[in-house]
Amino acid sequence: MIRNPKSYRTCPIGIVLQRAPGVTKWRRWTWKATSVLPGAPPANWREIRTEGDITEYHAATLTLELHGAETEAYAHGLLATQPSIYVVMREAVGERPFDFLLVTASPYEAQDYTDSGEEVVEKVPMPPMLRALVEDFIAEFHQEEAFVKRKRDKKRVDLVQDGVGDPRIGKAADIYASPAQIRSRMQ
Repeated sequence: MIRNPKSYRTCPIGIVLQRAPGVTKWRRWTWKATSVLPGAPPANWREIRTEGDITEYHAATLTLELHGAETEAYAHGLLATQPSIYVVMREAVGERPFDFLLVTASPYEAQDYTDSGEEVVEKVPMPPMLRALVEDFIAEFHQEEAFVKRKRDKKRVDLVQDGVGDPRIGKAADIYASPAQIRSRMQ
């Protein structure tokens, strides 16, 4: 949820995908997101360059959205050894190998997409221009949240074991007894 509608920025990001020959006979090609192009125009699998068997495509252009409520995640991502942009893709059924879902600067959001295992999340180095954009956004909208330590109440919780035991169990010996044993004792 956006707390302040003014704390929102967007930037078009082109995704460069590299196709290289597969290493095994079962996989003809391997695909990898290698870079991003900040401010790129719309593209639909436009070939950028070919060197031998390796081809790079400007596969798609997505919108990077920066939200004021996510500045902690962006700051965490910038502290990494190699600040990155994350490209979230899903294997396609048609003629193209991938459908592009999202491009994000938040490592937390990228991690959420890895949980299902259905999406492919590629970590791409963040270009200096994009890093400057994210740093400026953080400087403008980040607000530290004060840590508030939770205090215990004064109630003694060790005196009564509330909720322990089942009223249907008459004695401790009945806990591990089979239903047939319990019925035979009742008769």
